[in-house]
Amino acid sequence: MEVVTAPADAVSASPGVKMTKVDILCKMERFDALKRAMFDIGITGMTAINVMGCGEQRGKTEGYFRGARVEATMLPSIQVSIVVCRLPVRLVVETAKKVLYTGHIGDGKIFIYDVENVIKVRTGEEGYGALQDAE
Repeated sequence: MEVVTAPADAVSASPGVKMTKVDILCKMERFDALKRAMFDIGITGMTAINVMGCGEQRGKTEGYFRGARVEATMLPSIQVSIVVCRLPVRLVVETAKKVLYTGHIGDGKIFIYDVENVIKVRTGEEGYGALQDAE
């Protein structure tokens, strides 16, 4: 198999279509509510990954395991990745904030990135079209 590289401008997104990736880190127990809320606003695809991490709380938890007090340094979370084209990014962010907010440390984080391009490996389609599942 030969790999051919293309000039940088040849792998840009569909003209006039802005693609944005939203990564949402949240507690595992909030994932189902987040997923439902995203579907309710029109998100049709997402990727969810089990991750471990710590933030401001540095992974400190007070709890007991088999009767012994334990402190965790890395806490389990879910990372949900969504690429947004048609919906306003602000709608996705505000919906996630509303669903995840408790007012306590550990509510989660939201990261927003520009996406230069998306390539569907099976068809070679690029840009906005690569995100569509129509056959």
